[in-house]
Amino acid sequence: SRGPQPVFRNQGSINGRYGLSIAAGELEPQHSLAVLELAADSFDEIRDLAGLTRPAVGVLTAINEVHLATFGSLAAIAEEKGRLLEVLPPGGLAILNADDPRVLVLAPRTAARVVTVGTSPEADLRGEAVVASAAGLAFRLAAGSPFLQAVAPSPAAAASLAFRSALLGHHQVPLLLAAVAAGLWFGIAVDQIAAALAAFQPLPGHLRRLRGQGGLLLLDDTVNAGPASMLAALDALALFDHHPRVAVLGDMWDLGRQEQAAHWRVGERVAQVADGLVVKGERAQEIANAALDAGMPRERIFRAHTDSDVLRFCEDLALPAALAAPVVLVKGDRPARMERIVAGLMAEPARAAELLVRQSPGWLQVRLLTQDRPTWVEIDLEAVAGNVRRARELVGPEVDICAVLKADGYGHGAISIARTALNNGVRMLSVACLAEAVTLRRAAIDAPILVLGYTPAWQARDTLRHDITATVYDLDLARALSQASADLNRPARVHVKVDTGMGRLGLQPDQVLPFMQELVTIPGLAIEGLFTHFSVADSLQPEHLAHTRSQLDQFQHLLARLTAAGLRPPLVHAANSAAMLAHPDSRFDMVRLGIALYGLAPSADVPLPAGFRPVLSWKTQVAQVKTLPPGATVSYGNAYRTARKTTVAVIPVGYADGFRRAPRHWSHVLVHGQPAAIIGRVTMDQTMLDVTGIPGVRQGDEVVLIGRQGAAEITVEDVAQRLETINYEVVAEILARVSRVT
Repeated sequence: SRGPQPVFRNQGSINGRYGLSIAAGELEPQHSLAVLELAADSFDEIRDLAGLTRPAVGVLTAINEVHLATFGSLAAIAEEKGRLLEVLPPGGLAILNADDPRVLVLAPRTAARVVTVGTSPEADLRGEAVVASAAGLAFRLAAGSPFLQAVAPSPAAAASLAFRSALLGHHQVPLLLAAVAAGLWFGIAVDQIAAALAAFQPLPGHLRRLRGQGGLLLLDDTVNAGPASMLAALDALALFDHHPRVAVLGDMWDLGRQEQAAHWRVGERVAQVADGLVVKGERAQEIANAALDAGMPRERIFRAHTDSDVLRFCEDLALPAALAAPVVLVKGDRPARMERIVAGLMAEPARAAELLVRQSPGWLQVRLLTQDRPTWVEIDLEAVAGNVRRARELVGPEVDICAVLKADGYGHGAISIARTALNNGVRMLSVACLAEAVTLRRAAIDAPILVLGYTPAWQARDTLRHDITATVYDLDLARALSQASADLNRPARVHVKVDTGMGRLGLQPDQVLPFMQELVTIPGLAIEGLFTHFSVADSLQPEHLAHTRSQLDQFQHLLARLTAAGLRPPLVHAANSAAMLAHPDSRFDMVRLGIALYGLAPSADVPLPAGFRPVLSWKTQVAQVKTLPPGATVSYGNAYRTARKTTVAVIPVGYADGFRRAPRHWSHVLVHGQPAAIIGRVTMDQTMLDVTGIPGVRQGDEVVLIGRQGAAEITVEDVAQRLETINYEVVAEILARVSRVT
């Protein structure tokens, strides 16, 4: 049939092997034409979908870097997309993007008629006089197209007709021309096509303009992201050259070996077109690194890992009404869930379900699993942010906070913890050794970093190269730092450590004044701080309270002597988490927020106040469920025999993950919200559970080692008590091969 017809199209991203079949179930008798998107994230998927649907018209828009982790190369992607052309009938039509040479070379693979569209001089249906602006697109059809002469009712009129569209960006022109070609093929009058394209508004998540809070103009491009679409979106942002322009970008996924290079290219383009950059996620940090390297000022780049940090930053972008409204592009791949950023910034959040992608109840509840193993640690960075803010409430605005990130952030992942803590009020970071500090620097974290532990003299140059502050308590290191300062022409920042009763690193109190008098004569040193550490601040036993009081008195007496001598450094600190909570007079100029940063109590004597939340949960999945008869042996050494018919669940976690084997183990974990006892010995990589009394346990079921499941919970403190250790050790012993998922 020719002319306008009732048309069906598959909704959203329901376009794969399973999704398209579901979408097709919504076809109704009145639909005489179906416009279907065919997706491919696995080999032969286009072949299968095209074979199922048998289209008469096929449109290939581009061959881009998507799903490279699966396909491996652009050539393989082109091979897969070319499967569509192979099924088109001789009487059908293949519409190819002439502006993409990888698409054009596929033309011989079809028996259908081929029409090429685009701005290329070789295009059969060519757009010319293209004007891309912040208002949209305008272009004209080039005269003399054989395709127009064959199918348009009035070729002369068509050749002179101007087209307009609200779509943003030059890259949209071939897509609009493909729509023109398809409309002409199905007998739609060219003036009707032009009117339809002019009236068409961007779909949710496709460079759609939305009103934002505080006068912001949002460009919502959150449907997905790959390198080509990222660059195209930035080109669209560049069109708003009379406005402040901010790019809020999340991770791109599934790019295989091209991942870093792809993010880097995006960052280079950001530096050319944007006035500010906000990145969210681990992969997106490479965008920020590239933008910085390309010349974007550091102060215009904001790095985050949480939605709330991004939203707090963006809320400050609004300008007075007399100035041009900032334009904020929001884009990222599906797992980044950047539509949540748009929802938090839009002026009409009540219309999110109508205007944004992924707003169905399922999408609003789902959390994509992105870990490398079926055993993972979940890190709640919103809890980190809340814990820092709660600590800030306790210590007040006059006291700085130093986040302690030793042992990879107490096993939580130092980099993401550091950025989140800094975004929420932390001034300084501290680590145990230079290597830990360098890891943070290599992640482009530029906040002050203090090494709390021993720095050997031979690391003096590297300490200064990476702009790290060292702890000093002997003159040999001080002189080595001085020499490094002269060699590198930069100051060596130091904090002096005092041992007031810990018996660990540091000078005795009576040694500090003469040490400081000598230290100030050594060139190149910037003496920024003085600190001590409490040994029993987490205990309220009388003798321990007396010891803490003695340490504090010694430190205060020393400070008085240094002040009188004019040698008191500007930053004095003593309080760890326990002292911050139990001994307010120990807070001085800064507190070192360690265990409390992670939502864990310093001890039973010093619990956390209301408002602190645990950051870490540890989970795995059931690998196998089997039934063993009475008398069956379980695990190494045959140390466990079943006393009855027993249902056993095997979980892929063991002592090589930090899941303790001996002398005590966890005792039980949670399955279906119920305790499941560990049976037999914990092995290097696997552990067995007795789930006989828990009905319906299946492969893939979630198992909680630390955290909450239903009404039941296993806390870090529960585990520590069982293992006869402290909560610090439990979390710090979770090994690196366990993925940290934020």
